[in-house]
Parts: sequence; structure tokens; C-alpha cells
Amino acid sequence: MPYSQIGFLVPLNNNLEEDDSASKLPILEGVNILGRDNFSVSDKRVSRKHISLKASLDGSAEVVVEGSNPVVIRAGDQRKKLYSKDKATIAHGDILELIPGHHVFKYVIPTGAKDTPSPQTRKRSSEEGRKLSEDELLVKKRRQIFEDEAFARNLQAELADNSPVQERSLGIEICQSSRSHRVMHEVVGAEPIRHFSVHKDRLPLTFRLLQVQGLPPWANTSSVSIRDVIQGNVLVAILSNYMVDIDWLISACPAIKKIPHVLVIHGEGDGTLDHLKKVKPANWILHKPPLPISYGTHHSKAMLLVYPRGVRIIVHTANLIHVDWNNKSQGLWMQDFPWKDQKDLKKGHEFENDVIDYLSVLKWPEFSVNLPDIGNVTINSSFFKKFNYSSAAVRLIASVPGYHTGPNLKKWGHMKLRTILQESVFDKEFQKSPLVYQGYAAGNAIPSPQKNVEKDFLKKYWAKWKATHTGRCRAMPHIKTYTRYSGQKLAWFLLTSANLSKAAWGALQKNNSQLMIRSYELGVLFLPSSTKDSGYLFSCTDNGGSSEVTCGSSQNAGGRKRELVTLCWRGNQSIDSSSEVIPLPVPYELPPQPYSSEDVPWSWDRRCSKKDVYGQVWPRQVKLYVSQDS
Repeated sequence: MPYSQIGFLVPLNNNLEEDDSASKLPILEGVNILGRDNFSVSDKRVSRKHISLKASLDGSAEVVVEGSNPVVIRAGDQRKKLYSKDKATIAHGDILELIPGHHVFKYVIPTGAKDTPSPQTRKRSSEEGRKLSEDELLVKKRRQIFEDEAFARNLQAELADNSPVQERSLGIEICQSSRSHRVMHEVVGAEPIRHFSVHKDRLPLTFRLLQVQGLPPWANTSSVSIRDVIQGNVLVAILSNYMVDIDWLISACPAIKKIPHVLVIHGEGDGTLDHLKKVKPANWILHKPPLPISYGTHHSKAMLLVYPRGVRIIVHTANLIHVDWNNKSQGLWMQDFPWKDQKDLKKGHEFENDVIDYLSVLKWPEFSVNLPDIGNVTINSSFFKKFNYSSAAVRLIASVPGYHTGPNLKKWGHMKLRTILQESVFDKEFQKSPLVYQGYAAGNAIPSPQKNVEKDFLKKYWAKWKATHTGRCRAMPHIKTYTRYSGQKLAWFLLTSANLSKAAWGALQKNNSQLMIRSYELGVLFLPSSTKDSGYLFSCTDNGGSSEVTCGSSQNAGGRKRELVTLCWRGNQSIDSSSEVIPLPVPYELPPQPYSSEDVPWSWDRRCSKKDVYGQVWPRQVKLYVSQDS
């Protein structure tokens, strides 16, 4: 039986008038899967499966947000923002913003088609039949993707169920192609993260995972939300990120509205920037750092929060959007630092140098604030020299765009990491030990085409994402990490925003005398070292904590040796009993399981005809019924 056309999505211009330069999009009875290709937009924020629209014969339609970015629905003077998986009903005349403030369409039901057709009319239409247009066929074919996406979302929801099924192993077969598949097993009994607990004075020595919705409670042990990070009496906040959703940020962390001065350093394009300007609170400043080289981005993810007692520095991997803080595997490090004593104002530290060097490149507009007990100060990069970083537990690894030569050659990107590692001393067991780093092929959460992930030289490097011990097998990774390991011991570990790309890490040029970097990135490097027994007790928000930090290097020869291990490490003879063991919640299992000869990395444009354990293929097949004269 053919499907009836219910209405159109009509493109609108900035004046909310019909845009004659773009085509109307037909909406058929039933589920319509709509995305970037349907709307003919190049904006990558509009996903290929952005929304589904289920239209009924009475003209009403249910909208479901399928992509990761929010959608806005305007009905009269009401404006409602929908996040991923949210639903709402629209009627004739309602307006959709595919991205808040951008790509605006009006839902229109043609005159005479707003009333439900009579049974006689429907019967006559069926008997006469009609030829399905190419657009209509495409809509029906895309419907299969919507159904499969909905099925995939249910998999993660299973983990939140407390039914007896949780007590047995859960297996998922992920279809990679018609000739291969990959199997991951989630064994609920293996729960090392349940026992991950670090005393608050040791938290700067490790990092934490972000909470994931839908996981059992044990999987979110010691994990954090954005409210755990932005808290207390914050006087000034600098939020650095790539993607920023102010509406979500304020709803997820209401305390941020009370901060007197907020600077948002972002990487958004002009379209989204217009919307950010409209919705931001009046006391917020927006700044996009200079990008002198094409195809670069501001990708760093960090926060600097100034308190009456000091400053909190946070480096993490999540965009400031709902899906990144709720549905993906992410990591976060933070440490609080006190104000310097007057006698120590000119004393520096390697961590301080790294922070100031990086902040000075961002070139944000300076602004003045009046701080309690401090007075009027100008918030610029030099302002952050006023804090005592002598207890810093990590090294900062940053990338900034430009052509770096001379003394700056080793200041940024992979040359900075190389220099620090060359200066560090590691146990002999790590000589020629394996390296682990993440690529993009992490399931449908991060869509990649075949041409990118199936290059021959990459084949020997692929390994499977398996995170049984942290309960995150199905929480696809947006976290970026690099490490060298031996068993469950780690020589070093880097948590960063930097993908494995030349744009992020830089490329040597001119006979290795110049480093070209396109993007801003930021990460923290954990190293084994001698460490004091004190120095990490300081807190900007805990009034019961110490307000003093001994000035000087935390890597003194008289301290205990620090050893880095994963959550799966079990005490053994390979670590000296006098060493301090620091567990890091590495979300994936070591050693990684390499791809077999039958495995291929996930790509959204690969067809899979072999059925998985749920009897599904990719994309999911549906039958199309058309009349005989079609």
C-alpha cells in the first residue's frame, strides 16, 4: 500500500520567510528519517541521521532527536529545546531549528490536506496507485536506519536494568561487514572500578572517568559529573572547549549562573556563534582564538576556576554538550592551587611556565574584576602567575597552531611530549614495551567512512574496544589517551584532547627544523617520580582542607617513588614495597586484543548482511510495498 504525503518542511530565511532558493522537503505518512543529506546542508553539526519525524494522517507529527546535537521547536511564542532522544509533537505552522538558531524549517500541511481523509478517499487512492518519487523511496530506505538506531540505544539501557539478566555474561555481536563480525562480552562479575577509591589528598595524582547514564551504579564508582567540578564560590570561570551548548550547560550546572565573570573560549563556527551570543548571560564573554592555518580548530577542553582561596585547573576530554557528559567514555583531571605568598611571587615552576605559555597564545580580551582581599586585577594570562603550582602532580602537554622553530620547536605537540619523556627515567621493564593510543573506529558513536579506516598501513594497529572492568563496553570512547605499559603497570600515561592526527600533534618540516600545528589541544601527562607525602591536601572548596602548600618541586629525591598501575593490577613482587602505587582508571583493558584477520573497523557506510545475535543486519532491511504501476 502506498504511503500518503502529509506535508512539507519548508526552509526559512533569517526573516522567517520562505527561502525560494532551497527545496521543500516532502513528509510522508509514517516515519521519515532526515539528516544532512536530505536538508542539503554542509554543516557537520547536522548529522546524517539528525531527526526522525513520524507523521500521522491528521497532520500531527512526532519529532525524535536522533543526532547528538539539540534541536529547537517553536510553537507560537513557545520555544523548546530537545536533546538527543527527546521527543515532541509538532503541528501545522510550527518551526524547527535543526541547530539552535540555524537551519530553520516550517512544518506545513497543504490546504485541503489538514483533515483526515475519508476511508473512501484512501481506498480510491490505493486502487489508483501512484509512482513513488525518488525522494519518497529514499525516506523509506532511511527508515531502516532509524529502527536500528533505536535498537542500539536499547542495548545500553539493558545495563541499567536490575533484573536477573545482569547476573550473567552479556554478549553483543557487532556487525562489521558481510564477511566478518566482532564479539564483545560484558562480564558483570569483573568490576575492578567498583573498588577504585583514592583519598582526596591523592586525587591530583590520578584522573577520573565521567559518569555515564544507564550504567549500573558500580560502573560509575568515583566517576564525576559537571556539578562535581564546577562548585563552590567561583569568582571567575574560564571555560575552554570546542563545542559549547550554553542552554545545556546552565541546566546541567545551575551554579554557573551565579559566577560573576565567565569567559568561554570556544571553537564554534559563525552560525552557532550567533546563537551563543543570543542566549549567553550578559556577564559572559565569548572568544574564539586565532586560527592562522587552514583546517585548524580550537579543540582544547579545560576549565580554570578562580576562588577566594586559589585556582582550580581542570583538563578533560568532553565537549560542553549533553551527550559528551552523559553517554560516552570520557576522562577528567583536576587540581587546586593556592595563591602565592608575597615572598614567592617571582618563583616559578615548570607547570606554571606551561600554563602561562599556553594561555598567552589564546589572546582573549582582557577584563578587570574586583576580587575579595585581592582588589582590582586584570584577567589575562599573566594573572595566573599569582598561584603556587609547586605541588602540580602532572605535566601539561599542549598544541597551538603555527609554524614553530628555534626554542619553540620543542614547546608544543609531539615534540613537547618527546622532550619530557626523554628527560624522564623509566624502569627497564618498559624498554621496547608496547604503546597504546586511540584511533576513531569506536563504533557508530563516532561515524567514520570506509576510506578513512581501512587504509592498509593501519591494519596492524587496530585493536578492539573492550572495557569490561569499567562497565563501558557500550559507552563508546570520546576519551583520548596514550600510554606505554608492561602487564598492568604503566610507564607513563597521557590524557588529552588530541586525536591521532598531524593537525593535533604537528608535522616536522624543513629538515625537522620546523613544527607545523593546525589546532589547539591540551592534555596532562602522568609520570612516575619521587613524591612528597604532603602537598596535595589543598582544596579551593573544602574549608577543612589545608590552606598551605610547601613551595618547591614535588619530585624531591627524599620522597617515595611513585608507580602507575591500571585498575586491574594486583600487588606483586615487581613493585617495591616502599613505592606509592597510583591507580589510573584506564577505561579499556590491557593488553588490547588485536583485530583478527576477519575483523574490520566499523564504518557507517559499510553494509552488513550477516545477522547479529538479535537477528539484525546493517543497515536494517525493510520491505517497500508499491502499486503495480510504479
